[in-house]
Amino acid sequence: MRCIIARYPFDLSRSGVLASMKGVKPELITGESVTIGGRRYPVKQVGHVITGQDRRDFTSDEVTRAMARLGFTCHAGPEAAPPSVPTALQTASALLGGTGSVEG
Repeated sequence: MRCIIARYPFDLSRSGVLASMKGVKPELITGESVTIGGRRYPVKQVGHVITGQDRRDFTSDEVTRAMARLGFTCHAGPEAAPPSVPTALQTASALLGGTGSVEG
């Protein structure tokens, strides 16, 4: 399959990606990821290995689209936890010197 990553054309195949990633240890996942050969890799790591390009030269979306078209399972990045918002009772208690504390 022909795809464009960072303005350069690449002919990628499912078997070629599997071969390229064989024996590569997955890095810590902090954003989008893709499952290849039963292991989950950060998308930027996969893009770097299969293209040889610097990770700053391409976007996660470019690699994710290519991997999805090849039939690999892609995963969205971990969602940030919503900020802890104190309840009205906790705020009032903290302002009055109660034992409850207001975070944040």
